[in-house]
Amino acid sequence: MNVTVLYFAVVRELVGKDEERLVLPEPMTIDAFARHLEAIHPALAGRLASVRFARNEVFAEPTERVAEGDVLAVIPPVAGG
Repeated sequence: MNVTVLYFAVVRELVGKDEERLVLPEPMTIDAFARHLEAIHPALAGRLASVRFARNEVFAEPTERVAEGDVLAVIPPVAGG
């Protein structure tokens, strides 16, 4: 299945890009997607525990299924002041 992945903040810096298109195996949950990202981007290994994932602009639960054409965003915690 084809998806678009958007990276934000420190995750964008670790991956070296702000967006990419991926072909994922089916079926895939958000949790499995996080493990997949760690496998294809070793810089993310062990760093995704505190990030939030959004699917089509809505925060996603770990057990939620990814579908063809989804836009998945990887959003780390952000501090501001």
